[in-house]
Amino acid sequence: MAGVRFEKARRVYPGSSEPAVHGIDLDIADGEFMVLVGPSGCGKSTTLRMLAGLEEVDGGRVLIGDRDVTAVPPQDRDIAMVFQSYALYPHMTVADNMGFALKVGRVGRAERRARVEKAAAMLGLTDYLDRKPKALSGGQRQRVAMGRAIVRSPQVFCMDEPLSNLDAKMRVQTRADIARVQAELGTTTVYVTHDQVEAMTMGDRVAVMKDGVLQQVDTPLALYRDPANLFVAGFIGSPQMNLVEADVEGDHARVGAYAVPLAPAVAAQVTGPVTLGVRPESWRLVGAAERGLEAEVLVVEELGADSYVHARRAGAGIDVLPLVVRTDGRAVPGGGATRGETVHVAVDPGDVFVFDTASGARLRA
Repeated sequence: MAGVRFEKARRVYPGSSEPAVHGIDLDIADGEFMVLVGPSGCGKSTTLRMLAGLEEVDGGRVLIGDRDVTAVPPQDRDIAMVFQSYALYPHMTVADNMGFALKVGRVGRAERRARVEKAAAMLGLTDYLDRKPKALSGGQRQRVAMGRAIVRSPQVFCMDEPLSNLDAKMRVQTRADIARVQAELGTTTVYVTHDQVEAMTMGDRVAVMKDGVLQQVDTPLALYRDPANLFVAGFIGSPQMNLVEADVEGDHARVGAYAVPLAPAVAAQVTGPVTLGVRPESWRLVGAAERGLEAEVLVVEELGADSYVHARRAGAGIDVLPLVVRTDGRAVPGGGATRGETVHVAVDPGDVFVFDTASGARLRA
């Protein structure tokens, strides 16, 4: 096993004037589960494919351990790839699919069988080794694809959105399986997804990308609690952070008639409009006398333990993102809010993130 290091690795596709990946610098420790996350077109899959040798590196270099693999062919990098599509041979049994790479590599029949059976036991596939892929569910096929990677005992696993073809329930189960198996094996893993819930629940650390540029790398909770900029704040979290544009007057940010005190150090950095970030759980429903932000309830989602109140700010146009307020669904459903009602919400100043609207930069106290 080995760590992975990108040193200003850059990729420009032929015919494009802009790089798909802008000189990424990223260190991944030996045995770490690193998730690359971001919207479509952000460069995360291109970054993974540069590591796997499936895309050229137009600048900088990629290392596995202390070995520079920038110009090394994919088959010589000692990595195993798990794709979005299962890419199984339909005419082969599960056992033959899992052991195919070993057979090509001239690994003996007995050792091949032993590795396959060990991986199958780890993935709950022991009873399916003699079946063909068509007799398996989507989740089982994806576990076969994982097993095919595991039996090779590579230095690095590369996983490119492996759960995208599964239904919601199967995704939850399979992502738990992947995290468990990776922890047992201790193999360095680079995992690509556009789903920030997957990123938050699976990764030791998460690298957030946008437009080919690395925005922030940290643990899932650190990204949630301390986003570096407006993009990370809005991307990480489900439901996403409430982002509300505001004007600054002295030491207060004002949204309509609602004013939020700003720390002096933050107010001193303001050069124009700001965007306030508030997590759904940080809002609280208050009485009209407390002079909270006035909003009209659009819908209340009842999820059992939690309720989510979706509301539109009074006087705001229909194109403005609604506010989302999380309340305790076990007490009064929806916090007592009902559709069409006018409510007031407030937030403690210490729970407000402040961003420069123009640059997206976080303004810190």
